[in-house]
Amino acid sequence: MIKGLQHFTRITASIVLISFSTWSMADPEYTHGIAMHGDLKYPADFTHFDYVNPDAPKGGRVVQSSIGSFDSFNPFIVKGTPADGLGLLYDSLTSKSDDEPFSVYGLLAKRIRLPDDRRWVEFEMRPEARFSDGKPVTAEDVINTFRLLREKGSPFYRAYYADIVDIQALGPHRVRFEFAETENRELALIVGEVPILPKHYWETRDFEESSLDIPIGSGPYILSSYNPGRSVTYRRNPDYWGVNLPVRKGRYNFDEWVFDYYRDGTVALEAFKAGQYDYRTEHSAKNWATGYTGSALNQGRIIMEQIEHQNPVGMQAFVMNTRRSLFSDPQVRHALAHAFDFEWTNRAIFYDAYKRSHSFFSNSEMAAEALPDDAELAILEPIRHLLPEQVFTEVYRAPQTDGDGNIRTQIREGLHLLADSGWTLERGVLRNEQGQPFRFEILIIQRDLERLIAPFIRNLERMGIQAQIRVVDISQYINRLREYDFDMIITSYGQSNSPGNEQREYWHSSSAERPGSRNLIGIRNPAVDHLVEQLIQAPDREQLVLRARALDRALQWHHYVIPHYHTNSYRIAYWDKFGIPETRPKYAIGFDTWWIKR
Repeated sequence: MIKGLQHFTRITASIVLISFSTWSMADPEYTHGIAMHGDLKYPADFTHFDYVNPDAPKGGRVVQSSIGSFDSFNPFIVKGTPADGLGLLYDSLTSKSDDEPFSVYGLLAKRIRLPDDRRWVEFEMRPEARFSDGKPVTAEDVINTFRLLREKGSPFYRAYYADIVDIQALGPHRVRFEFAETENRELALIVGEVPILPKHYWETRDFEESSLDIPIGSGPYILSSYNPGRSVTYRRNPDYWGVNLPVRKGRYNFDEWVFDYYRDGTVALEAFKAGQYDYRTEHSAKNWATGYTGSALNQGRIIMEQIEHQNPVGMQAFVMNTRRSLFSDPQVRHALAHAFDFEWTNRAIFYDAYKRSHSFFSNSEMAAEALPDDAELAILEPIRHLLPEQVFTEVYRAPQTDGDGNIRTQIREGLHLLADSGWTLERGVLRNEQGQPFRFEILIIQRDLERLIAPFIRNLERMGIQAQIRVVDISQYINRLREYDFDMIITSYGQSNSPGNEQREYWHSSSAERPGSRNLIGIRNPAVDHLVEQLIQAPDREQLVLRARALDRALQWHHYVIPHYHTNSYRIAYWDKFGIPETRPKYAIGFDTWWIKR
């Protein structure tokens, strides 16, 4: 297998200043945006997105909550815990539309050129673009950004942009990316989404060290003040260069955007009801069902909304670290899944608010919910020998119960699987052939997860397995995940309507041993590697869907996780102080389009 570092050393990014006149006149024409598959929704002369109010008033102050703490304003490296909201400081070459599956339009870039084979992309930048200190944004800033991120940033960037082989400045405001000889159709779009950093700011600083130095960006906000670890305030830049661009019109209307930090989710909810902050998304079914009480709710001063969406919800699950010998056997992992009683949990704890997740692409057409058809079999057959037979003969479903709390049948099935893998139940303790007990730790940072985990642990005890909860602070948690120092965690793998390069970071062998990657499971599987590359190279939407389903099956039947649940709705609550556009975006909440009512 190819290790990540070995792969990246074959890829060199050179920075070359050349004349535009050397390029052939046969090159494609410039356009105002790029769609991943199909056509752009918005024409070249569009003035704003449909889901904004272009006349939304500017002004006011909005406060949101964050949990934990922060010690850094550099979100691009593995060190430190970055503050929330830092994305408000930065512009990118393009901006994504929230009512299309995956289309981008020019932001820092005025125009874009892209050939049919997508082996390169060229951006003509807006000469009027400025950083918050007044200095222009140039092609050299773009080049230096990618150098910093790929050489000194989080390992994620080296993997995500591994197929960039050359970056060229064609002039002060023109930059071209050359890509490897692969069918990576997404890459032209995702390079445009990278926050562009000021070269003049970072050339006098150590990019690899976390810091609370106030950063400079070219985005709609500047960081105006902070209380270390407790709050951070962003102020709308009155001189923001891009305020009237079509991709910015009607957005980022608050004069001040504040993030206040709370140590505990329960305290944060009570603070919201007391008016300490203005808007929250609710992830707890119990809170949503019972926690929103009081005079502000009764009087209609706090509004609760549940908004259905059409986004893939990915996979939330108990995730097992397969680097640990305890979890290296797929049959053992499958056995443990029988101890999670979703049906009882959903009824007794979550007020029947959730659906069971079976797929890594839940709530989308990419979920493998039927046997593979001929088109998908054409993708799977070349690697049949590397896959479990069930991929071809069964539709995966996580173990199910009657929901009455009696799971004797599931416990017996789990124990049979464990026995086949060499584990024996002796006097209430499950032991391997060497006599070692089956014992592990579930690492969390949120104490409210204990009510989800405790019934799972009780069921594991009936199988002779000793599991315990370990609660740590956020800094320790992040560091342990970066070093893969855990047995089991609860985490989510988000998915988009157009999955691509991030799948390498989630599942590919090249990321399995690279500190800080999202391959927390430690997957090193040639079949999964093959299907990840196939997905990234999908030539059209039809093949993207088929290849995502094929990857889904491989992940399901290797039993890498114990699936949890999902909802296809946003749950939001906010004080009645906001104006909201009449049209909501199809694939997002769109909070950045709201404004303060006068």
